Amino acid sequence: MPQPPTTPTDPHSPTGHDHASHGHATGGSPGGHGHGHSHGHGPAAPVSKHLRKVIAAVLIPFAAAVFVGMAVLWPGGAPAHERTGVGFDRQTQQGTVVALAKVDCKSVNASQVPPTGDTSTPEGREAQAAQTGECKKATVEVASGPDKGRAFFEIVQPGAPRQLEKGQEVVVAYAPDAPRDLQYSVVDVNRKLPLALLAGIFALAVVVVGRMRGVFALVALVVSFAILTLFILPAILQGSNPLLVAVIGASAIMLIALYMCHGLTARTSVAVLGTLVSLLLIGLLGSLFIDWAFLSGNTDDNTGLIHGLYPHIDMSGLLLAGVIIGSLGVLDDVTVTQTSAVWELHQADPAMGPRGLYRAAIRIGRDHIASVVNTLVLAYAGAALPLLLLFSIANSSMGSVANSELVAEEIVRTLVGSIGLVASVPVTTALAALVVSADRTGPSAAATVPQPGRGGRGRRRKR
Repeated sequence: MPQPPTTPTDPHSPTGHDHASHGHATGGSPGGHGHGHSHGHGPAAPVSKHLRKVIAAVLIPFAAAVFVGMAVLWPGGAPAHERTGVGFDRQTQQGTVVALAKVDCKSVNASQVPPTGDTSTPEGREAQAAQTGECKKATVEVASGPDKGRAFFEIVQPGAPRQLEKGQEVVVAYAPDAPRDLQYSVVDVNRKLPLALLAGIFALAVVVVGRMRGVFALVALVVSFAILTLFILPAILQGSNPLLVAVIGASAIMLIALYMCHGLTARTSVAVLGTLVSLLLIGLLGSLFIDWAFLSGNTDDNTGLIHGLYPHIDMSGLLLAGVIIGSLGVLDDVTVTQTSAVWELHQADPAMGPRGLYRAAIRIGRDHIASVVNTLVLAYAGAALPLLLLFSIANSSMGSVANSELVAEEIVRTLVGSIGLVASVPVTTALAALVVSADRTGPSAAATVPQPGRGGRGRRRKR
């Protein structure tokens, strides 16, 4: 926010002449005091043509290689397969609960006490409660598909985690090989409305606060999901190398998202280079430690189902691909922030050399490292919280917990990603300091920042 002028400025004095020359150098009128000062508050001045050529010579071949790789590996859709009816691999339709009645659990054979009559176990107690309690008999009508309008019954036990209500929209699974009365069953509730409303609130908040930049960020988010769902996932299912697909897909997301959100500038190009170097480091470290720790990537029902349906997929390579893609979002944040810090420091003191810029910006980077690493670790811990609770209930030692493959995967994922994030700070800072310092063109560079003590009309921003 400009401060009120303290003393009037003579436009014919040396100070006034320097300020006017700044307006001329940046494309304004020779006496354009207002334009010259407004540039100091706006985007950084564009770099020289020579430096733009150097950056383009590095990034254009890289971008061309990325999009050629996408064209070569483009899958053309996920391969078809016979549905197993297990987990997510089953036919589903929409349904609606049209009626709900209370019934005696024993009358509908909802559950049976174990043959031994032993109710000291959790299973026995649950079976006894279900047999003597009050169940609900839901009438569900299929709302989509060839059997639209068909009704079936669903028994809901009193202790079931998912209770049904009249009028509730649900997801029903269809098993064509089962007896007619058992072909349909409720497998989940329909959450599309609350999820869509939450997404709308998120988009509105981004646009209101970020304005046009927020709009571009949302467009970049849509493009990122499109690359993930149309290229990365189908290409892996088609049998392409997961690591290669992840590197090409993540690079495409990085190029599109960064340039769309931050503009086609040298500052963004430096952030792209820093992100690329860090992704390569993450890929190398991830490959090394996933092999060394003998992590198979096949640790739960979902990965087991994928391996059963597509045995040719390299599950450890899929794990590494997840590490790379998962680290990309945080890497973008770190590299863009560090690059902007270097550019702003250079604008504040154009006389500062690359070493001084690096030292000043790395102090900002150290604070960023501490917060980002903590965020990444807590994000992974939050995702694995139910698993950690199971180990806590079993009174397992920290050593045995960390040694299990389920937890070891998360440890490798977290630490490899964190190493890449930490490395991105000095790498990006050094690149930015070298680029912005190499762009100094002499005395006119010092004029890119307004000098203190200016007053009068020179303080006004041109709009």
